[in-house]
Amino acid sequence: MPFAPAKSLSCLVAGAIAALAAAPATAEDYYAGRTIEFIVGGDSGGGYDIYARAVARHLGRHIPGNPAIVVKNMPGAGSTRAAIYISTVAPKDGSSVGGLMPGAIVGPLLEDKPMTQFDPTKVIYIGTADTGVRVCATHERSKIQTFAAAQKNKTIVGASSAGGATRDYAYLHNHTAGTNFSVVTGYKGTVDISLAMERGEVDGLCGWDWSSVKSQKGDWLRDKKLNILVQVGLDPQHELTEMGVPTIWTFVNNENDRRVAELVVSQQVFQRSYIVPPGTPGEQVKILRTAFDATMKDPQFLADAAKMKISITPLAGQQVQDIVTRLYATPREMVERARTVIKP
Repeated sequence: MPFAPAKSLSCLVAGAIAALAAAPATAEDYYAGRTIEFIVGGDSGGGYDIYARAVARHLGRHIPGNPAIVVKNMPGAGSTRAAIYISTVAPKDGSSVGGLMPGAIVGPLLEDKPMTQFDPTKVIYIGTADTGVRVCATHERSKIQTFAAAQKNKTIVGASSAGGATRDYAYLHNHTAGTNFSVVTGYKGTVDISLAMERGEVDGLCGWDWSSVKSQKGDWLRDKKLNILVQVGLDPQHELTEMGVPTIWTFVNNENDRRVAELVVSQQVFQRSYIVPPGTPGEQVKILRTAFDATMKDPQFLADAAKMKISITPLAGQQVQDIVTRLYATPREMVERARTVIKP
């Protein structure tokens, strides 16, 4: 076989060197010196912001190359604004992570006119930090101090926009548990609603994550300024049960109503979910999922979470991915019924 001309050999060698230089040899090479933007679909100081910043403080240590992680708030439409950004605008190279509310994930399934720019089955889930429980609560000054009282008397509750848990859960309870909640919408989030409770504008709110109650209003719990009316989750939460707080299923007597309510409440399985854009390379997905799982077990992170009184009951990214897929395979007739119970 004749030898290749020297010029051809030099071109081949130069091309090989360029290819080696272009492809990172290790994960450390890929993330070293880089920055990951961590988009939070909620207001600063809210429960989702508190969780996301806790995760962001520790996640970078578990990513080879130790990239910087910068948290940015992008509230709007129950975090759907952030979801659209992550799924359509954010770089698909492992440098963008989004923290979403469950409402953004189930919204396209349950809303009559969902924002079609976001498809929850297409994004990639890194994991969820909590699979927690939600509550209805009123301020100590309210005449409504039990869930049974809310079934018999008009109770004014503050809420965000459609797709937000504070709105959807209030209507869910009206339609399936017979409450008489009068829903005042337009608040930005639980921080603003709790201020309205303090000012006496509203009695309370529903769809409040129990972990957020403890982290945002631990002093109210300590000083007994809150009446916890009911706990809402697929299973009872031990701490709330010990406090004597009844489960929502005590008040839902119709079997069809219960099945529909369970569909809506199932979103809490992925209560603090984190996503990356569709099309993110598999290697970066694997790195981020591994780092997330390690963070959830990190003693420093868990100590930080305990200090802030936030619950950590994680699920791995693939588990969350599978749950979302199954949720979107729910029979149409059940979905249609669920859509009606979270509306006025």
